[in-house]
Amino acid sequence: MRGGLWQLGQSITRRLAQADKKSVGRRFFAAESELKKTALFDFHVAHGGKMVPFAGWSMPIQYKDSIMDSTVNCRQNGGLFDVSHMCGLSLKGKDSIPFLETLVIADVAGLAPGTGTLTVFTNEKGGAIDDSVITKVTDDHLYLVVNAGCRDKDLAHIEEHMKAFKAKGGDVSWHIHDERSLLALQGPLAAPVLQHLTKDDLSKLYFGEFRILDINGAHCFLTRTGYTGEDGFEISVPSEHALDLAKAILEKSEGKVRLTGLGARDSLRLEAGLCLYGNDMEQHTTPVEAGLTWAIGKRRRAEGGFLGAEVILKQLEEGPAVRRVGFVSSGPPARSHSEIQNEEGKNIGEITSGGFSPSLKKNIAMGYVKSGSHKAGTKVKIVIRGKTYDGAVTKMPFVPTKYYKPT
Repeated sequence: MRGGLWQLGQSITRRLAQADKKSVGRRFFAAESELKKTALFDFHVAHGGKMVPFAGWSMPIQYKDSIMDSTVNCRQNGGLFDVSHMCGLSLKGKDSIPFLETLVIADVAGLAPGTGTLTVFTNEKGGAIDDSVITKVTDDHLYLVVNAGCRDKDLAHIEEHMKAFKAKGGDVSWHIHDERSLLALQGPLAAPVLQHLTKDDLSKLYFGEFRILDINGAHCFLTRTGYTGEDGFEISVPSEHALDLAKAILEKSEGKVRLTGLGARDSLRLEAGLCLYGNDMEQHTTPVEAGLTWAIGKRRRAEGGFLGAEVILKQLEEGPAVRRVGFVSSGPPARSHSEIQNEEGKNIGEITSGGFSPSLKKNIAMGYVKSGSHKAGTKVKIVIRGKTYDGAVTKMPFVPTKYYKPT
């Protein structure tokens, strides 16, 4: 098991480094002095956080416990993640919805106020610039969170299109929430613990819903969402209150909710079958190929009107040439770029993320295969360090999701 643990840590560090390199376009190992620090940096270090460079920030990959234990604890009890490196922004103005709909695949207009969805920013070729969770706060206020590694690229893209939109008389402006920190509280204890810190009834806030409320005396944006497959919340809190909130959450959980790093976050999202931008989704991958067809609003399928719509709508009609699928495999865990072959030894695709699942105690992976080889149960060979190992296409998520939805 010791070897498996070490391999898990190594594979996650490599996977995060690779996603970072691709999405940031900078060396992973930046000089210590260049790295940005979140409001909780000293708190992480004091709690044994092993800090690593990620997307230009110094972030904890793990704490005193192993990535394996940390992953399992999040599913059994709960995990508190500092995700302040991610970029929150608000779009305001009466035309903010039609503006955003030119850039993303979601039916933003169709969202009820106080609800959100996962979406994808697309380019002219239908490829993914980034994935993002967007929320309609009101009809003239949208709140979105974009990936840290894509921040500069995303903001430049939004700004360029916003200038052109405003030049034509569109009413839209933005605010980048650099004054706020972002915490993710995930796992079965997330709701009971957070309920201690707010007067609002969290049992009435369902998966994908958003509320502005006071938590632990601070004015927060609360979204019932996450990146683990568990029930949980992302909490945008003014940075001067972030430390007090983190301490209060850990205290109210009586030690059961633990500080959790990027390593376990990566294991958890892989088990939940969720994409890591820069690995499982890139500029040349369309939402249809990535298995995110469900995120393309029905009205958008009929009308288009977003960048790359022609390519995407054609794929919806004819089917994509490749598809993202899950795998289980024997031997060592599959790695990013491991070749996938059919039973005759012919190349049919490539792994994009893989590792040992701490919850299932077996190898899991995701990757892209040619359409026709994407059905669950299809037997494959995965090439790892020159040797082939047996694998099979399997449905995702690998671990069932536990999102809090109305019964």
